[in-house]
Amino acid sequence: MGKSLLEKSRALNKMMRQIPVHEKKPDYDGAAQMMTDNLECNVYILGRRGKLLGWAFVPGEECDDIESVVSFTERFPSSFDQNLLQAEETEVNIPIPSGQCVFNAENGCCSEKERLAAIVPIFGGAGRMGSFLLVKSVGQFEEEDIILAEYGATVVANEMMRIRSERVEEEARNKASVQVAVATLSYSEREAIDHIMAELEGNEGFVVASRIADKVGITRSVIVSALRKFESAGVIESRSLGMKGTYIKVLNENLFEELEKR
Repeated sequence: MGKSLLEKSRALNKMMRQIPVHEKKPDYDGAAQMMTDNLECNVYILGRRGKLLGWAFVPGEECDDIESVVSFTERFPSSFDQNLLQAEETEVNIPIPSGQCVFNAENGCCSEKERLAAIVPIFGGAGRMGSFLLVKSVGQFEEEDIILAEYGATVVANEMMRIRSERVEEEARNKASVQVAVATLSYSEREAIDHIMAELEGNEGFVVASRIADKVGITRSVIVSALRKFESAGVIESRSLGMKGTYIKVLNENLFEELEKR
């Protein structure tokens, strides 16, 4: 006997809560796999503009073309109905003709079966955050499937909102730490930092403190003091290389913007 709707929704909720976060974003492939396991269909998670975030296939229905989509365009092709991806409510049992590939309408598909698709919008806050594209080759999407899919979309939307909120908070903290670090510099230290940043190649590089001291007309201790203040604030990291000078790496990219303001 199959699982009831309540059992499936509880299992889905439990599994979704266990999805790890990789590099400050949800594990979309893991979320898609959980949806596939419960709905028994292929699942694609799309961003607001059609970017392919994650996917999972029913065993035996894997698609080779998906690798080229991720490697080159990272989004669904224009051949797919973009109006459908903008659907404001769930669309179900949309026929996909036999042999037509979702990723490449001009080429044949690895599946010769006629399939049915469903689009489930993912909403977060007041806006559209993405979509689920579900593709089923056996049977139709029933009401129970759509309830589970819309529930999964809500859970994924919550994760997206949480990650977005954490990013905003982290960015605010980074900006604040840079502002505080720059504000603690004396006039001479600020001059030293300006010259140090000018000598870096991008976010990192080598500087010779004695050479900068002679150029600016300050003591070497002023440069050391400025670097220590920035290191203690977590804005940069530095490492002495003896006669070669000092290796410096900028850890907080807000530093460049803040220095330009002042």
